Amino acid sequence: MKKIFLSAAMLTVAFAFGQKKEIAAAVKAIDAGDLATTNAQIAQAESAMGDKTYLLEPAVLEQYYYAKGLSLLKAGKTAEGASYLGKINDLAKNKIYVGKDSSKNKVYYVGKAAADQSGIQGLKEESYTPTLTSKLSGSINPVIEAANKVALDAYNAKKYAEAAPKFQEVYDLLNAAGQDNKKYLYYSGLTYALADKKKEASTIYMNLLNSGYTGIETTYTAKNKKSNEVENLEKSTWDLYKKMGATADYSDFKTETSKSVEKELYETTVALLLDTDQNEEALSLIEKGLKKFPNNAKLAELQGTAYFKSGKTNEFVSSLKKQLASNPNDATNWYNLGVLQSKDPATEAEALASYKKAVEIKPELVQAWQNMTYMTMGDDAKAIDDYNAARKAGKIEESNKIIAARRARLAAALPFAEKWYQYDNNSIDAVSLLKGLYGSARNEAKQAEFKAKEEAMTAAQK
Repeated sequence: MKKIFLSAAMLTVAFAFGQKKEIAAAVKAIDAGDLATTNAQIAQAESAMGDKTYLLEPAVLEQYYYAKGLSLLKAGKTAEGASYLGKINDLAKNKIYVGKDSSKNKVYYVGKAAADQSGIQGLKEESYTPTLTSKLSGSINPVIEAANKVALDAYNAKKYAEAAPKFQEVYDLLNAAGQDNKKYLYYSGLTYALADKKKEASTIYMNLLNSGYTGIETTYTAKNKKSNEVENLEKSTWDLYKKMGATADYSDFKTETSKSVEKELYETTVALLLDTDQNEEALSLIEKGLKKFPNNAKLAELQGTAYFKSGKTNEFVSSLKKQLASNPNDATNWYNLGVLQSKDPATEAEALASYKKAVEIKPELVQAWQNMTYMTMGDDAKAIDDYNAARKAGKIEESNKIIAARRARLAAALPFAEKWYQYDNNSIDAVSLLKGLYGSARNEAKQAEFKAKEEAMTAAQK
């Protein structure tokens, strides 16, 4: 009897055919509501392919995500199901890189990052349009509404650790339905941060920045003539009704564009990275952020912190001094130098001089005035504690010296605080500080003036 040998190519064909057959059966079963058969077919396919989903052609991969995602949803594993279903939309958003591996297996990598990681040369770019998205709405919409309600209820109850993953779940489900609404991903990052889950928050924010998310969103509204209520409309629908004029079912057509949150995203993400000791990642992001927002004082300050935390303080100071030697009119670099010098008590006088240089060039640099104010004040809480301790110990002469030195520092800080307020008169922190400084200087009229301003600003915030 002759032995039959299958070539590697024939084995690959057999493998691909087997997965295709099992996954197609899983799709048919999930559409029929047969969860047991769906799970059995998926388990059989996964047992053979493992994590090598790149061996599945896009149409089969889409079917796998569809059946797997819906089976998890129906089993109550919403987050996992949403994640799988969201990958269907990724097939549409990314190029598919097609070629063969060293074993002559045909491969399909979704997105350039996966293709580059494979190390396979000569892959060809293709596009794929999912076909199953339209079938998902009936199954997904009720789950989206339920997940969104849970997220909002948890957020309003300040249960941020519960709200954050639910907002991400809503995003994944919407993404599966073809709506890449990153606003919900932003909400997820925000609530993770509020829950003090800084690594999770920074990961989401980094993904948002890398995707180009800015938060700018245009809302299209019009008043329904029948119900007399204002409704949100899709742009195409809004355009159509507006063109119809008086014959349309809507009137009072309006648009509203939200402001960009990109600058705040950079600032918050860097701060989160530094708080979780991801200093090199923070430095890399700061460099990217400063190219977009070169005069951002917050990023410049965080850069100083990042260099300090990563042990590169001297390197950064040397670099700044070299740049300032060739361009002494760069206010940002003078400010950055001041931030770094202020980290070392031995160079605080140099820091003050650097800040003064910065505001000579750019007087409206509020952060510099603020930093000079607090640096000149010193550790006021410690001074008060030292004074109280000396008084309690009966060291009257020492306590008098402490309080006199404190008054001198506060008097020296007052001009800087006044400049801070001059360029940022909406800052309640500046107003509150000036109220105290005028009190220390026994300027009762000014103290009363800023006390009234503080009360008015506090009332306006409620």
